[in-house]
Amino acid sequence: MIALITGATAGIGKATAELFAKNGYNIIITGRRKERLDEFSAHLKSTYKVDVLSLSFDVRKLKEVEAAIASIPADWKKINVLVNNAGLAVGLGPIQEGIVDDWERMIDTNIKGLLYITRTIAPIMIENGFGHIVNIGSIAGKEVYANGNVFVPQNTLWML
Repeated sequence: MIALITGATAGIGKATAELFAKNGYNIIITGRRKERLDEFSAHLKSTYKVDVLSLSFDVRKLKEVEAAIASIPADWKKINVLVNNAGLAVGLGPIQEGIVDDWERMIDTNIKGLLYITRTIAPIMIENGFGHIVNIGSIAGKEVYANGNVFVPQNTLWML
């Protein structure tokens, strides 16, 4: 079994990858920080005796997503589970003082990044005849908080 987890260099993504490895999955971990991926990959391999493929790229950049996914060796393309976890929250302020660059960074990561990865992985899963896609989102997508002005609900599970 193979699980691909985006945003696996910290937080929920890292914990999710660890849980899948603990349960015997081979893991594809992704993130922007190659040094963290390399360190985490070594940890997963030595602790859980699973195979790990790490891909360093930015989910906000479609060409990087496509190149990274295209680079996955054939024996790694039997992906059973995609966990779209990469995301971020930046900027705290009322909407009228919101920083547009912060909004664009969050939308590019939390929405477009999720779509780019899913659009690239879903055809592989369809060709394989199986796969589950889990989209992780913040509670802020359901419950508002003061000065958190850019969040879209995205907690979903898709089965292919």
